[in-house]
Amino acid sequence: MNKDQVKGRIKVAKGKLEEVVGKATGNKTTNLKGRVEQVVGKTQAAYGDAKEQLRKQP
Repeated sequence: MNKDQVKGRIKVAKGKLEEVVGKATGNKTTNLKGRVEQVVGKTQAAYGDAKEQLRKQP
């Protein structure tokens, strides 16, 4: 695993937590920020996955 994969997955987890907190408190802004953070994290993790696949090719 490279750092982009790790950081991306951490962002996804933080975003999910923030989204749940936003729903629980009824705060739409926090909910939206959490969903955006999840998208950013998934994108970063996918970038890291692609880098890892290129590194493993002969």
